[in-house]
Amino acid sequence: MTAPAPALDFTHDPRPHSWVSSANSSSEFPLQNLPFGVVAGVTGEPHGVVRIGDAALDLRRLAASGLLTDEAQEAAEAAAQGTLNTLFALGSGPRIALRRALHSLLVEGAPNRDTVAGLLTPLSEVDVLLPAQIGDYTDFYVGIHHARNIGALLRPDEPLLPNYKWVPIGYHGRASSVRVSGSPITRPHGQLKNGAQAAPVLAPTRRLDFELELGVWIGPENQLGAPVPLDDAESHVAGYCLLNDWSARDVQAWEYQPLGPFLAKSFGTTVSPWVITPEALAPFRIPVDRPVDDPAPLPYLDSSRHRSSGGLDIDLQALIITAQMRRHGEPPHVISRSSSRHMYWSVAQMLTHHTSNGCDLRPGDLLGSGTLSGPTAGSEGSLMELSHGGKVPITLPNGETRTFLEDGDEIVLTASAHRPGAATIGFGECVAAVRPAITYP
Repeated sequence: MTAPAPALDFTHDPRPHSWVSSANSSSEFPLQNLPFGVVAGVTGEPHGVVRIGDAALDLRRLAASGLLTDEAQEAAEAAAQGTLNTLFALGSGPRIALRRALHSLLVEGAPNRDTVAGLLTPLSEVDVLLPAQIGDYTDFYVGIHHARNIGALLRPDEPLLPNYKWVPIGYHGRASSVRVSGSPITRPHGQLKNGAQAAPVLAPTRRLDFELELGVWIGPENQLGAPVPLDDAESHVAGYCLLNDWSARDVQAWEYQPLGPFLAKSFGTTVSPWVITPEALAPFRIPVDRPVDDPAPLPYLDSSRHRSSGGLDIDLQALIITAQMRRHGEPPHVISRSSSRHMYWSVAQMLTHHTSNGCDLRPGDLLGSGTLSGPTAGSEGSLMELSHGGKVPITLPNGETRTFLEDGDEIVLTASAHRPGAATIGFGECVAAVRPAITYP
């Protein structure tokens, strides 16, 4: 089966406003976005919601309201649970039906406004939670500028390895340590060794880093042994988020050969709480460009439809706020501006390659893009790149300098998609602050 690309319909028209006033004007979460999430309110019971402006629409109560029918009702009941896994498993049909129904309920002039208004809760009164139970987490390496930058630091004679332009490189990460935005990151211990030492030592990392990534939530599963064709890959995507793949660079340098990163990555990954649907991002599909001198992808990673609309145009940012900045009331400072345009391999290619050996993906699995650096100064998606491997500190507006993260530093990732003739779609924030290392037993 070939899955159609997300189609544009009345829910993408940028002209209608919502009667929820906070969803209008410069909101990241207008009527045209409507992302899913999971929150806990005063009762502490997790339940699914849809974000509109600065409010959360309770899907449990909506499902019981009698305002929905058929597939929209099915999707609302699935999304009302304490995780979104059941919604993810349904696929795009019910999700699109619910999107259209929500648009009709939230648009200016909707007839059931008073009823729906009673289903809204200010976001300030709820706690956001991890949106899904994650079975498996795989992190890719599809940002070619990041790959070149890191390669130039570690292997100056061969910055880009020979397989990079042939295969979407990835590794299996640790699902148990994925946390939602706002959860702190504890500075990890690991084995460290510099060239002058005869033996490594166990100590807190001195080179703690962030990585600016796009996250992908998996929808309907494929069966074990059944690869997903490229043109069907989008039907297995439930949505997108921001992802920070925290990294201990000194631990990584010692441990990564021959099997790749282990403790340097497994101590924590942060994701943003809102699941931005493929439908919300439909206006921002772009062609997949590849330099003319690069090899064409193998046939299973290539199709005419994919070449025409397999990419995404999303602006990405990373900001830092130090403990000193926080004490003085200073705003976060932008240290990187990049874009999903810099993905050498697309989301569909990542997913298709992941399943090409018959590996089964399940609803709620998480994929990371890898660090999405750009080609110019200021677009590097990690401190490893920004500081040239720790050799050139970056200077913040208050005079502080950083090569890697210090205790109390907070990293904020943001993303938005915009173009003329479309409403801006925001992702919200992916935030975590660094706590000091624990005293090792």
